[in-house]
Amino acid sequence: MSSKSYNHNVSVIALGLNHTTAPLDLRGRFAFAPDQLPPALRGFRERLQRAMPEAALVSTCNRTELYVAADPRQATEIVRPALDWLAEQGGVSGSQLAAHTYIREDREAARHAFRVASGLDSMVLGEPQILGQMKEAVRQADQAGTLGSTLHQLFQRSFSVAKEVRTSTEIGSHSISMAAAAVRLSSQLFEDLGKINILFVGAGEMIELVATHFAARSPKGMAVANRTLERGEILASRFGAQALRLADLPLRLHEFDAVISCTASTLPIIGLGAVERALKARRNRPMFMVDLAVPRDIEPEVSRLSDVYLYTVDDLSAVVQTAGEKRRAAVEQAEVIIDAGVLSFAHWLDQRAAVPLIQALHQQADQWREVEIARARKQLARGENVDAVLEALTRGLTQKLLHGTLAELRGADSRDREVLSATVSRLFLRGRHAEPDAQEGR
Repeated sequence: MSSKSYNHNVSVIALGLNHTTAPLDLRGRFAFAPDQLPPALRGFRERLQRAMPEAALVSTCNRTELYVAADPRQATEIVRPALDWLAEQGGVSGSQLAAHTYIREDREAARHAFRVASGLDSMVLGEPQILGQMKEAVRQADQAGTLGSTLHQLFQRSFSVAKEVRTSTEIGSHSISMAAAAVRLSSQLFEDLGKINILFVGAGEMIELVATHFAARSPKGMAVANRTLERGEILASRFGAQALRLADLPLRLHEFDAVISCTASTLPIIGLGAVERALKARRNRPMFMVDLAVPRDIEPEVSRLSDVYLYTVDDLSAVVQTAGEKRRAAVEQAEVIIDAGVLSFAHWLDQRAAVPLIQALHQQADQWREVEIARARKQLARGENVDAVLEALTRGLTQKLLHGTLAELRGADSRDREVLSATVSRLFLRGRHAEPDAQEGR
C-alpha cells in the first residue's frame, strides 16, 4: 500500500467588515444586491483559479462577509488575494479595507457564522432578519456554483443553531428593534404621532417592519413610495396608506413630517435640493428623517439643515438598548448552544478528513481479495484439495493484511515502537488484554 498521506482536511475562513469595524459610508461601498452575488462569486473564483475554493458572500445593511473553504495548504495564501478582490469591489485599496476587516479561521469562522445567524453579532441583539439574509446568500452561492459541501454544511448548521437559540433563549425578546427605535426618536420630536403624516420609501422587509410599528401609533396619514408602484400598493393596502411613484417624491416630499427610507438603490434618491424645497414649502416646520439604507438613500448633507432631524442606521444603534441582566443571561445561554454547534462542526470536518483514507483502505483490501480469489480458482481448476485451497486463500489474505503492520513494528525504534504497539493492539486486538510486543514476531 502506498505511503501517501490522506489527511485531506478543509480550512474555513470568514473575512468581512461590519457595523463595529467600518463606518456607514465604507460599508455602503460593499453592499451587494442578491442578483449581484452570483457574478461576483464567479469572478472571485476566477481570480483564484489555482485554489478553486468554495465561496459565499453575505451582504446586509450592517455587514459584508466572504466565507471561503479550501485546502489548508492553500488557505493562508488565499487571504490576501481575497482581501484585495473584495477591496476592488468597493473601489478602495487593500490596505484601506484591511484596517476595517476581521478574519476568522476554522473553529472561529464557524463560531462567527453561528453568532451572526443567531443575531448575537447584530446591531440589534437577536434581530431575526439576518437569518433570511444568510439563507439568500446560500441560495445565490449555490446558483453561482461556488457553495460546495463544506460551506453548505457550515450554513445549514448555522441555521440549526440559530433556531435553537431562538426557541431555547429569550435573546430576541429583550431587544428594541431598529423599527421601535425609529418610533421612539420620532416621539421625542413630535408630541403626538397621531397628528403627523409619514412617508415610507421602499417596500422591503425593513420598511414593512417600521411601518408596522408606526401604524400601531395611528398616525394622521401614511404613504408608501416605491420604484415599482404595484409592489408599493400591496404594502400600502396593508396599512390603509396611499401609494406613490418614486418619481413623484420631489413634488410630494413637503407633505410629510416623517420620512423613513430603506431601498436597494446604489445612489441617494433624496437629495439636498429636494429637502431644501420641501422645507421652504413647509415654512420650516421640522422634518424627521431616518435613512436605514446601506448605501445611503438620503444625501448626508441633508443633516446640516437646521430643521431636519436625520438619523442613519449607525445613529439608531445608539438608541437601541436592552434589559441588562436578562440580556446577559440570554447571551450566555446562546453562547453555550453555539459552543456545542462549533464542536459538532469541527467533529464533522475531522471525520470528513478520514474519508479518502477509508476509501483507499477499501480499495487495497479489494485488490488483495481479487488476487487471492484468482489464485484459488486456478488451484481448484487443477483439481487441488478444496480444504488446502481455502487454507492457502485465508493464509494469503492474513499475510497481506499483517505484512505492513509487522514490518513497521520490527523496524521501529524503542520510542516509536511503544506508541505503534499501542495503536496496533487497539486496531487488531480489540477486546483482548494483550502484550503486542510478545506476539510481534510470529
